[in-house]
Amino acid sequence: MTATMAPLTSLLEPVTIAGLPLRGRFAMAPMTRYHSPGGVPTAEVAAYYRRRAEGGVGLIITEGILVDHPSAGHETDVPRLTRGPAEQGWRLVTSEVHAAGGRIAAQLWHQGSERGRDAWTPMSMKGKDFEILLNAYAGGARTAVRAGFDAIEIHAAHGYLLDEFLWPLSNRRTDRYGGTVRNRAAFPAEVIRAVRHEMPAGMPLVVRFSQFKERDFGARIADTPAELATVLDSFVTAGADVLHASQRRFWEPAFDGDRRNLAGWAKHLTGLPTITVGSVGLHHDPARLAELAARREDGEFDLVALGRILLGNPGWVRLAASGRFGEIRDYRKSDEETYF
Repeated sequence: MTATMAPLTSLLEPVTIAGLPLRGRFAMAPMTRYHSPGGVPTAEVAAYYRRRAEGGVGLIITEGILVDHPSAGHETDVPRLTRGPAEQGWRLVTSEVHAAGGRIAAQLWHQGSERGRDAWTPMSMKGKDFEILLNAYAGGARTAVRAGFDAIEIHAAHGYLLDEFLWPLSNRRTDRYGGTVRNRAAFPAEVIRAVRHEMPAGMPLVVRFSQFKERDFGARIADTPAELATVLDSFVTAGADVLHASQRRFWEPAFDGDRRNLAGWAKHLTGLPTITVGSVGLHHDPARLAELAARREDGEFDLVALGRILLGNPGWVRLAASGRFGEIRDYRKSDEETYF
């Protein structure tokens, strides 16, 4: 074992998370790629995900998959999770990932006001709108199960619809879905419950959340650990099995006075397994990788998600495991335009 790979040993060992056996602790973070014409993933999409599984990723989390409602998103080349061709396309994806020894989770997504002026927001939803969207999420879960996914992730981060409920600056409702921290978490919890109801026992349900938004890096859904506990307790009670805590840099503390990052606080407050993410491996930095491994070994979090570095280096995990860091190219913005 080389000195450069030694710190990664604990991240490369097989592990079981929420009943799902994985060959290692590295996951692939969800990243929208716009390669599914008409919302249908193609053989090219299946090959893209298979290459990351072949590269050693234990758990692949798909790009956001729009739930079946017109308000979910307007892009025609973002995938959907509906009966028919889209379901068949995802079945090919899951089969390819499984053939390469990986596991894969479907991420259910509704863009909310990020979709544009005609999109639903927490302020505009009323009456049967809530039931309609709960049915859309539940339908997505049923399709994911049929398509052969190993887990489901609900996207409740980054300023999209469910996160709009959680953030006090976007949620100005005065009914049971607004006001207190617990009330703001109520509709996301209802979505979690509806999705959980459609999943077989033993199939993990992951919930992704964040403090920051795509348009406001300083945003916070919780100013204190106690407020975060209220949000996460709602998720856990509704049926979450794993918490995926998205932050921009994994090494940054979530709250003053404690070094824990957001995933660390989520695990501390709930006891659930957590996934950390945030600029992991973007540039070769042995000290950062050693810190990442040490914090994992200390029990701060359970899985580590790789994002943009996998765009140009689908074999990052395999190469890092062999100490072949010289074959790994640092992330470049232009990688986001590639698809292989």
